[in-house]
Amino acid sequence: MEQISVYLPGILLAYSAFLLGIASPGPNVLAIIGTSMAVGRQSGIALAYGVSLGSLCWALLTAFGLSAILATYASALLVIKIVGGLYLLWLAYKSFRAAASHQDMAAKALNGGNRSPVGYFVRGFTIQMTNPKAALAWIAIISLGLGPQAPLWVAFAIVAGTAVLSLVFHFLYAVAFSTPVMVALYTRARRWIQGVLGAFFAFAGFKLLLSRS
Repeated sequence: MEQISVYLPGILLAYSAFLLGIASPGPNVLAIIGTSMAVGRQSGIALAYGVSLGSLCWALLTAFGLSAILATYASALLVIKIVGGLYLLWLAYKSFRAAASHQDMAAKALNGGNRSPVGYFVRGFTIQMTNPKAALAWIAIISLGLGPQAPLWVAFAIVAGTAVLSLVFHFLYAVAFSTPVMVALYTRARRWIQGVLGAFFAFAGFKLLLSRS
């Protein structure tokens, strides 16, 4: 129990960063929303499942890759935290800029015509795995909860928790945004949401950059 209390705050912070990252729709989420609206809920859900699997793969590669690096080179944590912290500050800048913008989100279906559900699943997985920003995002998320002495279960807890969050929230995006009503509701609250996200990313980024362990 003592070990859990030591690592739990970092794990929860990693969960929060991942969850709030999903709350700020990027290209993948916008593709899910656009596909649900233009093609249908089933296609949007299939795309969401593909994106979620890709997200899980990135999480596994990053978490256990960083665990192996830190087990051999504990001093590498400083570099990892600098990279992760700077990326979170970049996300904060983007969120604040989006909050100040009057432009609404532009959700549209994937190019290339309609596909089967399996085709949308494969497309979602491919999009996520070929996204170079995903690596930086996961370095930032994992490094919030992983330290040089962290046992392997910490990495597993971060991966398992974010996998569940990814599956649930990408699915909810596909279902909820298959109707224009939800898009209208989100659009009204978009600037407030982006402002809150910017504040959190700034907090998490400075926390990483200023932490000593």
